[in-house]
Amino acid sequence: MVYVISDSVGETAEFVVRAAVSQFEYTHLEIRRVPYVMDRETILETVQAAKEEKALIAFTLILPEMQQFLTEEAIKAEVPYVDIMGPMMDGLSKLIQSEPKRKPGLIHKLDEEYFRKVEAIEFAVKYDDGRDPRGLLRADVVLIGVSRTSKTPLSMYLAHKRLKVANVPLVPEVEPPDELYLIPSERCVGLIIDPSQLNNIRKERLKALGLTSGANYASETRILEELEYAERIIRRVGCPRIDVTNKAVEETANIILDMKKGGYTR
Repeated sequence: MVYVISDSVGETAEFVVRAAVSQFEYTHLEIRRVPYVMDRETILETVQAAKEEKALIAFTLILPEMQQFLTEEAIKAEVPYVDIMGPMMDGLSKLIQSEPKRKPGLIHKLDEEYFRKVEAIEFAVKYDDGRDPRGLLRADVVLIGVSRTSKTPLSMYLAHKRLKVANVPLVPEVEPPDELYLIPSERCVGLIIDPSQLNNIRKERLKALGLTSGANYASETRILEELEYAERIIRRVGCPRIDVTNKAVEETANIILDMKKGGYTR
């Protein structure tokens, strides 16, 4: 039995305990979480229970007085204990020459940044693949390009950086929405790619779908037609472009983030 005592949710301590348990053959260990501990009475009760059950106590208490009280009571009761947060905070304090805040539950604080990220992710999902052109007018970034130029992965990556991103696939048979020409050009980014690499990517995509690689979707003629069309639209919009050939999603995203920070100049 391991009692996990915390002045917050207690999941950090439980995660560490479970990670440690995974290194042993013994699999019958029970973990009892005692969260939001802010009073000495709860500590006394838990120490007594741990003594009776010959259990271990693992804790993540932030307030020094509560830490001290628990360790003193555990020593008196001869109950083994592990301070999970203390040594790490002491090490960081020495490293950065600063004292910790000593405020319980900071890691779970649902602040403004958290809600902005959630909102951006929901936005990226809602306005992915040109589903609703109205989102283009509200987006921080609009990505345009032919199929398989990483528009969706880029949208999600940038959403985690708290940017609202919409993307529009460019297909010769489908005219882009009018909204694309109403947004400021600096808020739009055109994605281009080498035809041979796109050909390979599309062939692999067809294989994954169980289709023949000879389909028109992956033909060189079709790819060149789509890329020429995309170039015309990008020129018409007047937006910056990024060649995503051999670039990881993170690399392209960082270029876009730098554009957003420094502004776009033609």
